[in-house]
Amino acid sequence: MTPTRMRTTTSFSMNGSREEGSGDYARSGRAAPTRRFRPRWAPTLAAALLVPLFLAAGQWQWNKASEKAERQQQFDDLATAPAVPIPAGRVAAETLRYRQVVARGTYVPERQILIDNRIHQQRAGFHVVTPLRIEGSDVRVLVNRGWIPGPAERGRVPEVATPRSPVEVSGQAVVPTSRFFTLKEEISDGEWPQVWQNLDMERYARLAGFPVQPVVIQMSADNTAGGFVREWPRPDDRRLTNLGYALQWWSFAATAVALWLYHGLRRKT
Repeated sequence: MTPTRMRTTTSFSMNGSREEGSGDYARSGRAAPTRRFRPRWAPTLAAALLVPLFLAAGQWQWNKASEKAERQQQFDDLATAPAVPIPAGRVAAETLRYRQVVARGTYVPERQILIDNRIHQQRAGFHVVTPLRIEGSDVRVLVNRGWIPGPAERGRVPEVATPRSPVEVSGQAVVPTSRFFTLKEEISDGEWPQVWQNLDMERYARLAGFPVQPVVIQMSADNTAGGFVREWPRPDDRRLTNLGYALQWWSFAATAVALWLYHGLRRKT
């Protein structure tokens, strides 16, 4: 009896290469490996901690950008409005924010301060902030007269010329931020602190000992009441940077989720 010959059929593709059919797994009777999702505890814990953090950081930057856009719109709406006089009595800050204002009075150089670390054209210097006693009132309003360069010797305080006769100051009213921390709060040895790191309105009013309006006049460029370099930043300054940071944080969150999914897929045979 003639033994049956086993035949092996091999097919070829159109380009002459050999097709193996279902391959080694078909010949061995085993199925091709598949993947199933089984998250591991370490990537899951990392994703649970990092994703909310990245999302919150991105939202914070986005909110900052939105706030700057709203303030810029308010700034633009009030930039061309007629100037209003600074009242003799104290007013709420929001009633004057970004308005064009005018005030007549006399400077008080004894309570003048210099805001440190202000940059103009890559050079460090100070903003000169001088209180103006409003004519016919005991209330003062602070006037930012602009930027001056710092002296070559870092420890020295620059001399600032201040008009003594009555002046008329015009400019835009701004509300200084209060989001900073001040270490030194009191006058040392009875001397007035001339150099400040930030303009803290509450601290200034407490140390100065007289009533102060809650806004600062950023002196206009064409005002001649003893001004210096006046190139004021826009309210939406660095808004695009905030948007870029927001997108960056959110991309970190997406990457963390993708890595968690990748490490959770395990091969199943």
